This record gives sequence, C-alpha cells and structure tokens, in this order.
Amino acid sequence: MSEDVRPDTRAVRVLEGAGVEFADHYYPFTEGGGTLACARELNIDEHSVIKSIVLEGDGKPLVVLMHGDMRASAKELAKLAGVKAIMPCPAERAEEYTGYEMGGVSPFGTRQPIPVFMEETILNLRKIYINGGKRGFVISMDPYDIIKVLHPTLVKIGSAKSA
Repeated sequence: MSEDVRPDTRAVRVLEGAGVEFADHYYPFTEGGGTLACARELNIDEHSVIKSIVLEGDGKPLVVLMHGDMRASAKELAKLAGVKAIMPCPAERAEEYTGYEMGGVSPFGTRQPIPVFMEETILNLRKIYINGGKRGFVISMDPYDIIKVLHPTLVKIGSAKSA
C-alpha cells in the first residue's frame, strides 16, 4: 500500500468530517495476524491496538472495542446489552453489517448504525491505534475522540488472554 496517499475509506471520511485529528500507519497485513502482528510491525504495545469485534446479540449486530491483548466476556456483555446470548458474527454477515472486509473492520463509518460497546480502560491510554477501514491501515488517535464520534456504551468486560 502506498503511504503517499491516505486510503479513502468511510472511516477516514467520518473522522475527517468530525474534525478528529489522527495519523496514518501502514503495515504489511498478515491473514490471521491480528493485533499482535500489527503491534510487532509498528513496534507498539499490543495493549494500545484496539480491535473492533463484530458480534451478534439475539441476532442483531454489535461492535466491541477491546485492547488487542485482552478478550471480551460474552456473558458480561450479554447482561449489559440486555440480550440473552452473544455469538461471534460470521465473516460474511460482519462484512454485510459493516461494509468492511475482515481484518480491516473499523467502528467508524459502518454501512449501517451498529451499537458500540467500548472497554472503559481504553480511555486510560494517551494514544490508541485502531483500524482505518482497510487491511494493513491503522490510525492513531486520542481515545476520547471515539466518545465524540461514536457515543459508545462504556463497559468493563475485558480480561487477559489466556496463554
């Protein structure tokens, strides 16, 4: 990917339209590499790489923003979201809901409005790295700008990944 021209993604357009300051970061995308591959390539802490997890609660989409080195409790999320069950969203449906290819999902500029739940400890970071709407393209920004743009529900459902 050329680093001379910022990709024209819906996420970029939404953030620019909201007046959010952010910086572009490019890395060679590796299928299945996730946040760890991104962190290694950019030489940053995986905890500051925020993943956008597309799930379904009672058959409806929702997005969870979580630290790259943590996992989200589906049971706790279901309670907080007021649904009976939270299930992983199949890739095809996640792409339908968001308009983004898996590995390039951004919570900004989704194809349809989707409720967003954000791990509250993300706000403890000075800068986060989050997908800009294309594989191999992340943006760094102030985490409080997520609040301004997405108005997420803040939750405390994260725990360390098991080894």
